[in-house]
Amino acid sequence: QVQLVESGGGLVQAGGSLRLSCAASGRTFSSYTVGWFRQAPGQEREFVAAINWSTYYADSVKGRFTISRDNAKNTVYLQMNSLNAEDTAVYYCAVTLQIYSSGTYYYDQRRYDYWGQGTQVTVSS
Repeated sequence: QVQLVESGGGLVQAGGSLRLSCAASGRTFSSYTVGWFRQAPGQEREFVAAINWSTYYADSVKGRFTISRDNAKNTVYLQMNSLNAEDTAVYYCAVTLQIYSSGTYYYDQRRYDYWGQGTQVTVSS
């Protein structure tokens, strides 16, 4: 079992920054892929970023968001800069215990085994 807890969400003005954290317990996840997803009101949950031995980003956040990890703290971060109203959503982190031959699999939320409860990010314009 893996327990994931997100934190760092909040209210920020457009153009501002936030850093989300995803802390894991129950298993050392340094060898696994951790992803961030988000769900805006009335919309489906969508991929944001993922990290294993590489990093993956949705086109909508490339150049603005940075995913990183601190294995000593069993924590993954999502640094979000230049935020805009379209970034408003509940952000979830997730872990997959599987290793896939192609990085494209990590964009698919169905590949993830454990999920956090989410943290709200609201960007005011």
